[in-house]
Amino acid sequence: MNPARVLADFRVFSRGYFRNAAALFFSLFFPIILIVLFGFIFSGSSSPVTLYVENYDGTSNASVSFLHALNQTGALTVDVIPVSTGNLSKWLANNSDPVGLVIPKGFAAALATPNESATTSLVLYTNPGDQVSSGVALGVVDGVANQFNLGLVHGKNVVTLENQNVGSTLYKYIDYLVPGLIGFSVLTSPMISMVEISSSYKKEHLFRQLSLTPLTKSEWLLSKVLWFVALAILSAAIMIGFGYGVFHAHFMITAALLPFLLVGPVFFVALGMLSGSVTRTPETAAIVGNVVTFPMMFLSGTFFPVSSFPPGLQAFAHLLPLYYIIDGMNQVMLFGNLGKAVIDLGIITAGSAVVFAAAVIVFQWRGE
Repeated sequence: MNPARVLADFRVFSRGYFRNAAALFFSLFFPIILIVLFGFIFSGSSSPVTLYVENYDGTSNASVSFLHALNQTGALTVDVIPVSTGNLSKWLANNSDPVGLVIPKGFAAALATPNESATTSLVLYTNPGDQVSSGVALGVVDGVANQFNLGLVHGKNVVTLENQNVGSTLYKYIDYLVPGLIGFSVLTSPMISMVEISSSYKKEHLFRQLSLTPLTKSEWLLSKVLWFVALAILSAAIMIGFGYGVFHAHFMITAALLPFLLVGPVFFVALGMLSGSVTRTPETAAIVGNVVTFPMMFLSGTFFPVSSFPPGLQAFAHLLPLYYIIDGMNQVMLFGNLGKAVIDLGIITAGSAVVFAAAVIVFQWRGE
């Protein structure tokens, strides 16, 4: 592989890309428009919300009754996890679960001694990225707590509720949206461009002309990968800066974000090339590209939290490569969970190697 030929093709392709106003708009500015639109939109769901509970009051009658009352509402499904799990906020973040509740030790004792000094504070962790689950949990837990105050302690404010965000008390919806939209950009720019290029070049016999030059297939693909890596980094910088400047977003900017901006474009450049190579006409290629792209847009956690999907749809989302890119960026930008991010990166790296190899094999300079 000759670096000089790769660089020469990179320069030619980048100049053509900058001259294409539509391509630049959808690569760099369309995600910003989406930040503005979806930053204030919250999705809905009627499914029961799973509430994970650490009960430090053991099996006291009061705490068991409280959990039973939550279950009886039909809006929540209570799942008690061992207190040995430790920090519930971190556990929820690591497992991508939206809501959890901590019942403190002494809960029953406070209810048994209903005076002004006997109070007990429940801690409810919610995820701003899943406003529906968070809103349901907050409303139900607060309502049941008020029932206990009214019925058991004659209206005294013994049971209080403290609401904190999963992972950090600073996070808000826009913080979870920005990594998703960076993933959206990593998907759409290379996929749409490469599907169109591979099909139109084949129709216009440009690949046949390229085959007469010293440039190899691998060098041609590598130059495209380098361009879309640069574009992904630029797009991420714009969206992060926009999130900070306009919405005062809070997330960590670390070097651990870069691997996802490197490997993601490799996967989708190769996938776009593969999709265009197996079709005969640009029209068919566009259909195949949309069939591949649109499910990943909406089912990988870009706009809607995967945790709010039905179980079957969640399982399907875990089969999509974009899910691991977005989840990995969430782990490094929001939760500092490098262990989970490494797993996500390993999955998408292995997938990139397979898809890139398949694209090189299927892609033919002189194919019909």
